[in-house]
Amino acid sequence: MRWLMMMAALMPGLVDPVPAAEPASLLLKPAGVFDGVDGKVHPGWQVLVTGDRIVAVGPDLPTPAGTMPIDLPGTTVMPGMIEAHGHLFLHPYNETSWDDQVLHEPLALRTARAVANAKATLLAGFTSERDLGTEGAGFADVGLKAAIDQGIVPGPRLSVATRAIVALGAYGPKGFEPGVAIPQGAEEVSGVDQIVAAVRRQIAGGADWVKLYADYRWRPGEDCRATLSVEEIKAAVAAAHDAGRPVAVHAATAEGMRRAIAAGVDTIEHGYGGTPEIFAAMAAKRIALCSTLAASDATSRYRGWNGSEPAPPAVQTNRASFRMAMKTGVPICMGGDVGVFAHGQNAREMELMVAAGMTPADVLIGATWGNARWLHLSDKLGAVRPGLFADLVAVAGDPTNDIRAVRHVRMVMKGGSVSVRNS
Repeated sequence: MRWLMMMAALMPGLVDPVPAAEPASLLLKPAGVFDGVDGKVHPGWQVLVTGDRIVAVGPDLPTPAGTMPIDLPGTTVMPGMIEAHGHLFLHPYNETSWDDQVLHEPLALRTARAVANAKATLLAGFTSERDLGTEGAGFADVGLKAAIDQGIVPGPRLSVATRAIVALGAYGPKGFEPGVAIPQGAEEVSGVDQIVAAVRRQIAGGADWVKLYADYRWRPGEDCRATLSVEEIKAAVAAAHDAGRPVAVHAATAEGMRRAIAAGVDTIEHGYGGTPEIFAAMAAKRIALCSTLAASDATSRYRGWNGSEPAPPAVQTNRASFRMAMKTGVPICMGGDVGVFAHGQNAREMELMVAAGMTPADVLIGATWGNARWLHLSDKLGAVRPGLFADLVAVAGDPTNDIRAVRHVRMVMKGGSVSVRNS
């Protein structure tokens, strides 16, 4: 087993994860450690791992007999990154439109692709992900999560939201003969009783999070408007919280955000229409924002934008709301709506957050300890601290100086098991 672990640590290219030998320990020896909490890289620090846990962090650590060193020169070891807004059952819209993915791609094909997407996510250094809806793939995320947890396929630790919940008539696909039942990308509800039943149904099916859409387009080409009422959202939140499940809400309009805040949700996704007053209310209630800068960036590029300035209105609106939220003190999640763009390219959101004015250190905290807190995982992961899961990433260089360093992954460790890919 020790020989296999050494091969996993040193071979170039992808190596299948190998369980850490018990009770042998591993000593990671990078150039420095970013612990995810204080925003600094600590030169000369090491990390001692036994089994699936971090047992010690610091310089010149005493090590148990039989400890195997893993030398990582020129790298920074940091917590495994956490993707807070992904859709493993989607792939980029410039490959296949969202409508066609929902209507024409077989569930078996979508699941096979999701397995590949999960592997790409893990190899990119994202050891955990909140998957916010299968978009027409039913409860398949629950099965994918189980397959990962059982070691059948590689992937990040998943928190799943299954089908998501939308107001009757307010989602898609659309554009068909009126009255004809068309498969939808989420579960439709109308009224308090129906939304409570949907919440409970999805939790019974395996949902870790409940995902609601507070606003959307009633018809193609229309502007977004609030869809679920305050009473409906409050009832859904109460039912979810009673079951110990947090609630994420898609809200792109000021009114949708206002209703979500009044209902006491846990996170708001997108938040494009936020105002100073709305963001102040979010900050007061400690409701976190996933601004998904990479989603508007990607969809604008699919429509022909080449990245030059001035950016399209959708990109400018997204940047402005993100900056407003930061200025107001809203907790910021790192989540890019990956699936709109390619899985494994999750770092795209982090780079855009820096470009929009957040420091690299704060983005790194957001993607690790910050996301662990807002996603209710901080008792297990998100920091390089004794007692937490040994979910660790080694990246070339110092990501606090250049956020692009997180793209150069030298090592990924999840629960004490090591996978390696070329930088």
